[in-house]
Amino acid sequence: MRVLIVEDETAAYENLCEMLHSIDSSITILANTESIQQTVRWLNENPQPDLIFMDIHLSDGSAFAIFEMMTIETPIIFTTAYDQYAIDAFKVNSVDYLLKPVKLHELVAALSKFRKLSTENLAQYIERLSHLRPARKYRDKMLITYKDKIIPINTADIACFYNTDRTTHVIMFNGDVYQYASSLEQMMQALDPALFMRVNKQYILSRNCIGEITVWFNGRLRISTNVDVPEQIFISKNRASEFKSWLINEEETK
Repeated sequence: MRVLIVEDETAAYENLCEMLHSIDSSITILANTESIQQTVRWLNENPQPDLIFMDIHLSDGSAFAIFEMMTIETPIIFTTAYDQYAIDAFKVNSVDYLLKPVKLHELVAALSKFRKLSTENLAQYIERLSHLRPARKYRDKMLITYKDKIIPINTADIACFYNTDRTTHVIMFNGDVYQYASSLEQMMQALDPALFMRVNKQYILSRNCIGEITVWFNGRLRISTNVDVPEQIFISKNRASEFKSWLINEEETK
């Protein structure tokens, strides 16, 4: 069995690999993708795996966006920490779902369920995957609470989002900085991915705030912005290609 694992947490990925090999040593892990863009690119460039394990929360947003960008014809087992309402949706539209942290006996049951799928069941399941596609609605305004005021701002005026100590800061092009209650993960689900990208654990950048890109040590990229930011911004070697493709693709559509 050839498996793709879509997971941005190294510990969770390694734990899942270990459990899969303990259940069946013949299972081959083809790759580990960590983001929406990386997953789409891998699936477009490689033969389809037999099974996909997919986390819902990825580094650049909700994995649901993958279904909007391409058609997936591979069975999926979701790994998630979602609440019961969302779990009900996964139960209907996936082979199975596993709550994190994944337990060995639940993984065994999910694999058994997958292996018992008939050709007819599989075709029906693939058709149901389309139900997971989100509507393409992205936020163009936000309400910021500042002291005793609520301030509406346009997302086009936002240079970047910065996270530290569980607090999200919104940095505007005019230099204003506000605190915001949502996490970066939640923000990426509401922002247009053509205009914003989560480049690492701390930053979501607007395309329009990017100044210079410097090739750094170990293949990393250092990003200079046209606004002041509290810490230097680095993109890992693994995501450097994805970041450059994001910039190029948008420029080609202008």
